[in-house]
Amino acid sequence: MSKNIDKTAEKEEQIARGNRIKEIRENELRLNKTDLAKQIGISSQFLGLVEEGKGNLVYRSVKLLRNLSGHSADYILYGLDDNVITQTKECLEEYSEEELLGAIKVLKHLSLFLRNLSN
Repeated sequence: MSKNIDKTAEKEEQIARGNRIKEIRENELRLNKTDLAKQIGISSQFLGLVEEGKGNLVYRSVKLLRNLSGHSADYILYGLDDNVITQTKECLEEYSEEELLGAIKVLKHLSLFLRNLSN
């Protein structure tokens, strides 16, 4: 049963990823399938399969799409908000590595504390 749930979730992620790629192509880059496919090193037919959630881009193609679109690979692959990543980086730039490691330790303890509260 668990394998079926995993496969269903994986398929849903693949469809969502394809929709994001299509959205980027159509509404941001304003390219047709043929032009984007050429620029990221795949066929337009394969790009169509990716956009339909029936295929996945290889690393090189994701990297090229990232460079073209300005979106992070995290956004393209997983839908993680680019703004959150950028804002987090900007906030953390003013702290030393030692301060950041201390903050991570505090977050781990907080996470465990909150988990224990819910149990």
